[in-house]
Amino acid sequence: EHGEHGEHGEPSLAVVNTATWFVTGGVEFSVGTLVDGPAVMMLFVVTLVSLLVHIYSTDYVAGDRRFTHFFAFLSLFSASMLLLVISENTLQLLVSWELVGLCSFALIGHWWEEKDNSNAALKAFLTNRVGDMGLLIGVTILFFASGEMIPDSFGSFSIATTNTLASSGLLSHSTLLIAACCLMAAVMSKSGQFFLHTWLPDAMAGPTPVSALIHAATMVVAGVFMIARLYGVFFEGFSIGGSSINLMALVGGFTTLVGACLAFVQRDIKKVLAYSTISQLGYMVMALGVGAWTAAMFHLFTHAFFKACLFLGSGSVAHSVHSFDMKSDMGGLRKVMPQTYRTFIIGSIALAGLPPFAGFWSKDEILVGTGGWGIMGGTNGNGSYTFMLVMGMITAALTAAYMTRCVYLTFFGEFRGHGNPHESGPRITIPLWILAVLAVFAGFLNLPKGFQLVPESLQERFGHYVEPVAGYFPKISHATPSWSLAIISTIIVVAGISLAWNYYFVKVEKASKESGQSLTELPDGLTTRLTIARMGHTLLVNKYYLDHLYTGIITRAVKEPIAELTYRSNQEILDRTVDTVGRTAVRVGQLNYHKIDQKIVDGFVNASGRISSDSGEELRKIQSGKVQSYAAILFAAATILAGLLIVIV
Repeated sequence: EHGEHGEHGEPSLAVVNTATWFVTGGVEFSVGTLVDGPAVMMLFVVTLVSLLVHIYSTDYVAGDRRFTHFFAFLSLFSASMLLLVISENTLQLLVSWELVGLCSFALIGHWWEEKDNSNAALKAFLTNRVGDMGLLIGVTILFFASGEMIPDSFGSFSIATTNTLASSGLLSHSTLLIAACCLMAAVMSKSGQFFLHTWLPDAMAGPTPVSALIHAATMVVAGVFMIARLYGVFFEGFSIGGSSINLMALVGGFTTLVGACLAFVQRDIKKVLAYSTISQLGYMVMALGVGAWTAAMFHLFTHAFFKACLFLGSGSVAHSVHSFDMKSDMGGLRKVMPQTYRTFIIGSIALAGLPPFAGFWSKDEILVGTGGWGIMGGTNGNGSYTFMLVMGMITAALTAAYMTRCVYLTFFGEFRGHGNPHESGPRITIPLWILAVLAVFAGFLNLPKGFQLVPESLQERFGHYVEPVAGYFPKISHATPSWSLAIISTIIVVAGISLAWNYYFVKVEKASKESGQSLTELPDGLTTRLTIARMGHTLLVNKYYLDHLYTGIITRAVKEPIAELTYRSNQEILDRTVDTVGRTAVRVGQLNYHKIDQKIVDGFVNASGRISSDSGEELRKIQSGKVQSYAAILFAAATILAGLLIVIV
């Protein structure tokens, strides 16, 4: 057990327990737990969100034909994530990482009888296998690299040891860079980063509680947590300190924009939230890429609550209208589902990042962490990532706008569906209210330094308790908060809301009243008037044509030559070999029959028969049937025998 104290006196403990797992080739492999600030934070998030999802699910999947199957995998899903969180070494992390992927495959394809659901599960599984190869290679590189630095050791999977060696400069930069790039591939697939994000929206085929758990507390945040856990490797490998751009920051920043843009054109409420998750995960990865470790973990913390609230809220709506299509089957639901509406509004405001909701504090901490706001009078953090700041600002406006659109299409206007929608039961609404309260107040756990409304002892509490100060954590710089940046980002968010509000709540609402029907878009919108707008809309609707690129071009380009090669190999090599073996066997059989069986075996048997037959014929001549002859022969034989005895004696 190791105990250290941060600069403000708060304890930052790292409790490590290990035991021998197995020994092979003289190398000992251990299993254990590493419980420190980030692990405790994740234990709280995973268990709380999982508990609320389990309670919610008792109503949502009631009567499902595989009710027990669903809860078995849901529980294993949560347990696998908890195992990942407390893993002491990368081998254990790898095992739990794969368990999380396996459970997501089973849960996404829960209703596998429908082809789309089984395809979505398979797509998620295969896409993640691409990244998992990177994780396997990266872990292997770090294992052998660590072994070279430890006397009398073949290698080490220990996370603390690996981070310590990386942070102390004992591992070469080229080794760390290669390992970090391999691990980044795993993050891109698991946490839905561009360009391996395509599986995440399709994963909405699973039951909504699964979507909430995947997007809030398990699966997709596993990649972000893995970066945070092995931050020494990434920090040194990508040279985050003192830089202005690196692979991780660029991937994260670009993903924020990609996800936010795609969320604009979705009809399915769950897919809006799915692309929102991609965008918010991009925020977290970008934060880690610019050295804002605490900001990334804080955003992971707050995002878990308001995103779970939003997903479960969408499930409550779908549970009532039996559809996820906002344009065709929703609208006006605030009147009949007031509790779902209020909690969804709270979650949307938190996601948009308006003060004082949780998303405002964590999002602005990421923007501050870029260090790019130094031009406004602040001090830099770990570098001057101005480009990342700009992408973060644009994404903030887009997020506010698409969530305003989502709220309007779902809860305002007139009901466009069928039947009589109604409010959900308490097992659905109570978890919604708990998450909504956390979406409001969770941000107060890490109020910025210099916030005059609270005592200094209550400022930056989250960072003091969660950020490790042990030797396995790199020395990072913390950017000072900027109220000017907070005001500017808030204005940008309000601008995004205002633009969407003016379009939907004013123009579309007016057009609906004039036409006498509930419209979802203006008949003469930009996409009908401007060619470039129509082209952009088509590009977004087709998801940047990435699915076509992967399945229609890359897969075909790889599959057809491989299929041709396989066919040729089968025809020219395998079939020819089989035919040759067959013909040889026939010839050997014929030789065996004609030469050996007929000539030798049958000849020996036939010769024995002929000898026996001929001998019988000769002996038959002796047997005449006359008793006098038999007596004469017997007397002659006796005489000869007596003569022989006399001679001998």
